[in-house]
Amino acid sequence: LIGRLMFELPEEMGLIAVAVRQTQGKGRGGNVWLSPVGCALSTLHISIPLHSNLGQRIPFIQHLVSLAVVEAVRSIPGYEDIELRVKWPNDIYYSDLMKLGGVLVNSTLIETTFHILIGFGFNVSNSNPTICINDLIAKFNKEEGTELKPLSADCLIARAVTVLERLIEIFQEKGPNGVLPQYYKYWIHSGKQVRLRDEQGPLAWIVGIDDYGYLQVHEEGKGVESVHPDGNSFDMLRNLIVPK
Repeated sequence: LIGRLMFELPEEMGLIAVAVRQTQGKGRGGNVWLSPVGCALSTLHISIPLHSNLGQRIPFIQHLVSLAVVEAVRSIPGYEDIELRVKWPNDIYYSDLMKLGGVLVNSTLIETTFHILIGFGFNVSNSNPTICINDLIAKFNKEEGTELKPLSADCLIARAVTVLERLIEIFQEKGPNGVLPQYYKYWIHSGKQVRLRDEQGPLAWIVGIDDYGYLQVHEEGKGVESVHPDGNSFDMLRNLIVPK
């Protein structure tokens, strides 16, 4: 629906579709995405000029959206220490333990404008099949003696889109360095080890992401290199490849 509508509206008009429940949710690589009641589910349309900081680094959009979802919660006074984090390239996690949501970005270049459809879904109030944001809030209240209120999907979608607008503005003005300090504050990978090429491949340490949003790793004796997922593994960080 939104893919057809986005070309019919004035360029300055925003467009978002919000679902209470999805019966045909799609994940990365054609995977089925579970979308029960209690999740924040939406698809957002944005336009990005090709000849802009973000237009030259389109893969960064998924990182900005993941960060916006985390900040939607952790920028609320009192909720700063709720353990919501980002996992490269497009997941929202509880600490480094459990997935709470994800982001899927599709882009179409028409003349000099990228039309971007951003699908994002994250579990706000459904305790099954894993854990939800309101479970984390209840856990925090119990441990810290606080009385933080549960959050609603509608509120968090609105906050995520508002934060995303701000992050895009910062990125367009300052490039990756304008947003990376905040991204690293919330990501789960600092100092983690990965294998390159295959299960028995050399060990490398994750050090950050490069100017185009790809992961950077340090392999002993070889310096820092950018790597890509192998395209096959379910776990995006299982076997990383160094592009030629």
